[in-house]
Amino acid sequence: MVQLFDFEKPIEELIRKITELQKFSADKKIDLSQEIAILEKRTALLKMEIYGSLEPWQKVQIARHQERPNFYDYIPLLFEDFIELKGDRHFADDRSIVGGIALFNETPVTVVAHVKGKDTKENISRNFGMPHPEGYRKALRLMDQAEKFGRPIMTFIDTPGAACDLAAEERGQGEAIARCLMAMSGYHVPVLNIIIGEGGSGGALALGVGNVVLMFENSFYSVIAPESCASILWKDTTKAKEAATALKLTAQDLQRLGIVDEIVREPLGGAHKNLRQAADELSQVIAKYLACLCQETREVLREKRYQKLRAIGVYQQIIEKSLGISGDL
Repeated sequence: MVQLFDFEKPIEELIRKITELQKFSADKKIDLSQEIAILEKRTALLKMEIYGSLEPWQKVQIARHQERPNFYDYIPLLFEDFIELKGDRHFADDRSIVGGIALFNETPVTVVAHVKGKDTKENISRNFGMPHPEGYRKALRLMDQAEKFGRPIMTFIDTPGAACDLAAEERGQGEAIARCLMAMSGYHVPVLNIIIGEGGSGGALALGVGNVVLMFENSFYSVIAPESCASILWKDTTKAKEAATALKLTAQDLQRLGIVDEIVREPLGGAHKNLRQAADELSQVIAKYLACLCQETREVLREKRYQKLRAIGVYQQIIEKSLGISGDL
């Protein structure tokens, strides 16, 4: 069954009417092409109107769509000769983080990605895309290997957040995430972060320290899920819509704040509507930034990543002159 959101129902109603008219026209051999053309034009305009002015909560819904492409969907469209590498060499192989080596436009790269399932069975096996410490230690092992051999690193972020169960805490979740943050800050190879769906909390940030941050236009990146934020601030999870707006979690908000470098366009309605088109757009943007980063020296790559991180959250405070004090922070 196709997942349909409330704001998409008017579009679906028009599509259903078009299908009925086409069937009626074929069965009765009546020419209804003019009426069908009018409805098709109305549908196209309605899509532009709805998808062109999505609210933050609606973007959250699209980012979580059950058919939204995951990393495995993008592999054959972005890379050649992908070889998956498993295990953290300490505890186990975490299936919510996938990584390996591949060729991107004939350039050897290391790729690391969160992976959610497409159905209940797969989601359970991948813990709904929420990694345990061994997942982050696997990611760290692969990224350290990339640093050793001078391969650019690409991370694909799509997680509600890191696993927060007892087992994760017992095995050192906080330490595993911290080590990823520390290591990624110091790499001398190009690092690109691509947010393809959900970017939730420290679970996402653990793979989000890079020279360039790219983000699909209907994805989101936030310190906390809207439902959790609403539960904390208002003690009411039904206020998730208001929380999504307040959190400034959309790609457009984050680009204005200087956290995201470029927004990757999606097909109208979301990446799940046309996977190949979404992959083509992403491939072009990655190629552009990777070419620029590969021209930088190792020291410059590290220094620019440091400066990029330091610039996040910088603000200016203007104090009224009537107080006799002014200054910048």
